[in-house]
Amino acid sequence: MEFFTSHDGTELAFRTVGDGPPLLCLPGGPGRAAEYLGDLGGLGAHRTLVLPDTRGTGASATPADPASFRVDRLVADVEALRRHLGLDRIDLLGHSAGGSLAMLYAAAHPDRLTSLTLLTPSFAAVGLPSGTGAREVIAARAGEPWHAEAVVAYDGMQSATTFAEAARYRFAFEPLMYGRWDDAARAHAAADPAQRSLPVSEHYYAGYTPDTDGLRRRLAALTCPVLLLAGELDLWPTAASAAEAASLFPDVTLTVQPGAGHYPWLDDPTALTTTVAAFLARSDDRRTDNRRTDNRRTDNRRTDDRRTSA
Repeated sequence: MEFFTSHDGTELAFRTVGDGPPLLCLPGGPGRAAEYLGDLGGLGAHRTLVLPDTRGTGASATPADPASFRVDRLVADVEALRRHLGLDRIDLLGHSAGGSLAMLYAAAHPDRLTSLTLLTPSFAAVGLPSGTGAREVIAARAGEPWHAEAVVAYDGMQSATTFAEAARYRFAFEPLMYGRWDDAARAHAAADPAQRSLPVSEHYYAGYTPDTDGLRRRLAALTCPVLLLAGELDLWPTAASAAEAASLFPDVTLTVQPGAGHYPWLDDPTALTTTVAAFLARSDDRRTDNRRTDNRRTDNRRTDDRRTSA
């Protein structure tokens, strides 16, 4: 585990996994420590994953003011980590509620991104729905033995007004969040309470109102490529919500992973890593091409300058 000091003096933790160019990965929950991301199904074989614990979670310090947990204010922590890493630009990935944070970072610091990967993201921070058609997705899984109990739990979570109130429904609801409710999924879901900070969960969106028009304008002006990856069986976001949100970005690749829920690296790690690694490789190639173009332009200007002076 490594540590850095953020803009307000809070000591925040992160760990690195894997090898290759860095990929900064923002966890969701909201309020869940980055441990649940693992190595994103083997993506660490292609990239060095930088996995920060959001303030108030995991090994990161908990500041006195819980208002600093709010999603728009966490943008400053992402920027502080970029500076700490000494990176002029970053490849950024956000999962779930971390996708909301990643979009706000992109809107605030577009010149600091080389690519943006949104992995089953929440669209709450940009004022778009995430659950379009969720009931249809749930109904399509009616043959599962856990289905009836999970639907009751889903309704309970939908009616809950706080994360603490929803917590008692969570485990019975969790099968709906995975493509396969197997031993690995059950262990992953069972780890949630120990990894989650309910105060961070409660304050993540509390008091936040998105500047929808402004955010859409800024995201529409992004020059970096965007990968928007949804799970076919996910509820937050549904594939339908992801398709609607794709129009936010001028250079976007929309991918729906078959048979995947909210954690696609568990449902089919090969599919997830292949898709993300290929996208990042294309981004690297385009960045190299852009540098070559810039160098040629510089060389041409120097040649023109020499001719003029002669």
